[in-house]
This record gives sequence, C-alpha cells and structure tokens, in this order.
Amino acid sequence: MLKRIDPLLTGDLLAILRDMGHGDEIVLTDANFPAAALARRLIRLPGIGVDRVAEAILSVMPLDDFVVAPAAAMSSPDGRPPIYDDFDRILSDAAGAPVTMEEIDRFAFYDRAKTAYAIVATGERRLYANLILKKGVLRA
Repeated sequence: MLKRIDPLLTGDLLAILRDMGHGDEIVLTDANFPAAALARRLIRLPGIGVDRVAEAILSVMPLDDFVVAPAAAMSSPDGRPPIYDDFDRILSDAAGAPVTMEEIDRFAFYDRAKTAYAIVATGERRLYANLILKKGVLRA
C-alpha cells in the first residue's frame, strides 16, 4: 500500500499512467465492451464500477486542458444514459471546473479505442458506461 494512492491503482495501471504522454488516451470500459479485441495494452479491474475507476485514475492523472473535450463517452441510441451524470461530476471534481465530455457513436468509439494507449476493462454492468480520458500536463 502507498500513502495517498488509491488502492485501485495497481502497479501495472500506475505504470501505464506514468508512461502515457500529453494527449495520450486511456479508455475505461463497461463489462460488455470488446476490450481484449481492441486493446494495445489491457488492464482488467473486474467487479469494479467504471465511475470508481475514473475517480481513481483522475486522482493522479491530469486531463488535457489544451483541447475542448478531454473526455468522450459512447453515445446511446436511447438518449443520455444515467451514468453520464456520474461522469460529469467525476470530471468536474477532478478538474476543479466543468469539463466538456464529447459523445461519440459506438463504432467511432471502437475505432478511437483501438488507437488509445491503454484500455481498462471494468466490471461495470450499466450500459454505455464507456469513457475515454485524454491525458494533460502537470504545470510547474
């Protein structure tokens, strides 16, 4: 255990977050997402909700403030999923201000996930609970 490091952040996940550079993306997925088929690097956190994983990651990773939308969520054909309210809260808490979250089509999301630095497959059972986070910079 480490002080002030969320225990969900495994050694492998911390290494990925450390190795990511400005503008690299990490994808947080629900349990239905084809993570193994799309990932260049895959971390599995079964039994953990995607919202909890997002909080843990954003406790150590800055969001990119050079882009309009440093986060993207998979859009649902049935309208705005309730998980989006959690995403909005988590993103704004981490950034200290409201954060724009882009909504993208399922297949465009898959294409973007293929190019992401890593994918974190969670045990999230809520539908359309998939989120892309773009890494920012630490300022002096």
